Amino acid sequence: MKSEGSTVEEILSNVPEDRKEVFVKLHRTILENLPEGFVAGISYGGLGYVVPHSIYPAGYHCKPSEPLPFAGLASQKNSINFYHMGMYADPQLLEWFAGEYPGYARSKLDMGKSCIRFKKMDDIPFELMGKLMQKMSVLDWIQLYEKSFRSGGKK
Repeated sequence: MKSEGSTVEEILSNVPEDRKEVFVKLHRTILENLPEGFVAGISYGGLGYVVPHSIYPAGYHCKPSEPLPFAGLASQKNSINFYHMGMYADPQLLEWFAGEYPGYARSKLDMGKSCIRFKKMDDIPFELMGKLMQKMSVLDWIQLYEKSFRSGGKK
């Protein structure tokens, strides 16, 4: 998910001009709907929305010096990619999102395990992305993360 820049502002300013407007709009949509406790910052070299160490001191089990990741946003070669760990860990949330998606976008959902790829800049479902961000609180995410990843869960 590596992006050009070491701060949120640098990453936003380095997005290619042909997608900067929609990238910034998606970032703002995420921020406007991000539940209390999550913060925007740099996560694994990209734009991330994380649980800070002040709330979850253990950090990410793969790299404890990093805050616990929740979501991420990156401008890749052929798409804007949005990552959501909650959908990766919660099949019901993924099912909800996949079921809602056709009502908000004209294109078919292009998604991996936690990554949604937006290849058509004019077909990003901003309203749905806002609703997705509101679906999981910091406490919900920490509990799901610990159950799924820290205690020998299936992930």
